[in-house]
Amino acid sequence: MSKIESVTCTRLTTPLHTPFVTALRRTSTTDSVVVRVTDTDGVTGWGEAPQVWQVTGESLAGAEACVAGPLRERLLGADADDLGPLTRAVAGAVARNHGAKAAVDVALHDLVARRRGVSLPVLLGSTTHRVPTDVTLAAGTVDDLAAAAAARVADGFSVLKLKVGTDAASDVARVSAAREAVGPDVAIRLDANQGWTPREAVRVIGALEDAHTDVEVVEQPVRAEDLDGLAWVTARVGTPVMADEAVYGVRDLVEVIHRRAADLVNVKLAKCGGIGPARTLLELARAHDMGTIVGSMMETHIGVGAAASLVAAYGTTLTSDLDAAWWAGSSPVRGGLRYDGAAVVLPESPGLGIEELV
Repeated sequence: MSKIESVTCTRLTTPLHTPFVTALRRTSTTDSVVVRVTDTDGVTGWGEAPQVWQVTGESLAGAEACVAGPLRERLLGADADDLGPLTRAVAGAVARNHGAKAAVDVALHDLVARRRGVSLPVLLGSTTHRVPTDVTLAAGTVDDLAAAAAARVADGFSVLKLKVGTDAASDVARVSAAREAVGPDVAIRLDANQGWTPREAVRVIGALEDAHTDVEVVEQPVRAEDLDGLAWVTARVGTPVMADEAVYGVRDLVEVIHRRAADLVNVKLAKCGGIGPARTLLELARAHDMGTIVGSMMETHIGVGAAASLVAAYGTTLTSDLDAAWWAGSSPVRGGLRYDGAAVVLPESPGLGIEELV
């Protein structure tokens, strides 16, 4: 019987090919803690904890301390194949620290998949290794968004996610310009990243509806903690509304469902704590006829590979948001996923298929 022998952390900074700009922040890098869990047979599983101060509030230093301390203590000497009990132990080891727990949860799933000689999608119950993704357009001027929209369609993407919420007064013009640039056959969704007040959200969404911009969905229009405001917006617009930052775990989603605060939910591993909790959220949403996508923070091929594997196995209502690693100037790992137009292609080699950092 193989035991877990080591749990290690490495900080990783990956330059982006284009600055990523939202209503919450601007960044030119992806900053993560890479976690590796190794057993006594020498098999290693990989996971990732991204640093996104404005969303999760978690830091690289905090993730390292959590992984190297209480999470590592729960794992050392444990049966490497005991996936269910191990992931439950990780989930209950500390309060919050969702990114750190997600990194260890994913590393354990990757480890078990490698030990069994199957890819992570297959471990999760899928035979699919190719899943579609949208692509995000960073917040910018009217001309910037129109040009970026046309460029991404030329790259093969058919679902565009526009970052808005930086200026409610001009958001309608930016979205209208993007629609004009790509025509009627491309799906456009919006992510305000909490940038509007409820009244601004209703006013902007209503104006977009009147302008026939055919927006697919609007994500997190108001502050995460303002569930009353989110419900108020959802009840007053025809465009579907998606909760993102408002939902971390099961209790959050139950409250959103109870209040009818949103039509869909964006499930992210680094928000909820890993693959196990994410599966629960997807199943809960479906049980209540709520739409779903799986998203990612600004993560590398490690975190996005895990999220895409979950989508391959479970599917989502709309095309998921798995483009974070596409923004990297180059892959920070050897092996792992690749992009083929608007598709994430996952390796059929064991686990996430990652061999080493480069």
